[in-house]
Amino acid sequence: MSNDTVFYKIYLASRKSISRLVSRIVPPHEIEDIVQETYVRICQIEHKETVSSPKSFMFKTARNLALDYQKQANVKRLDNVDDIQVLEQLLSDDNKDEMYESALTDSEFSHFCEAVRLLPLQCRKVFVLKKVYGYSQREIAEQLNLSESTVEKHIANGMKRCALFMRKINHQTPTVTTASAKNIAGGSYE
Repeated sequence: MSNDTVFYKIYLASRKSISRLVSRIVPPHEIEDIVQETYVRICQIEHKETVSSPKSFMFKTARNLALDYQKQANVKRLDNVDDIQVLEQLLSDDNKDEMYESALTDSEFSHFCEAVRLLPLQCRKVFVLKKVYGYSQREIAEQLNLSESTVEKHIANGMKRCALFMRKINHQTPTVTTASAKNIAGGSYE
């Protein structure tokens, strides 16, 4: 059996597993492209006989392609954000919330970013995927392996905490340190 046939059979047998691996890294609409690109890259290897573990090599290739996609997507998103007003639009839904309306100046925006940074890790991931990247609740649930109701609770919790933080910060002096920000936010969320 030739090395091409071995790689092809391993690819067919591992396709679903590769999709699951990639789904943890990239948005759902990119999974199939990454899986197919993995096979294309495997076909392009000149000395397949030097690969000691074809299945591991295939999974490593898929993971690296997904991470490369993620890096490129993050750079594109950052390149497209030229000013705070554009970023504010990315953060808002059709109905503007009070916390987004208040994030108009540089200092207020930095306070809002601090509020988001202080959210619990899982809550922060969900909140950013929803408000910054515009993922649907279903996409977030699939990406983070959570139920849709848990995603909904994290979004509501994040909005509530950020709104409270912004209200409290607006009643304080303009200079806020990280320690005083945590105090305003009700302690560390980590």
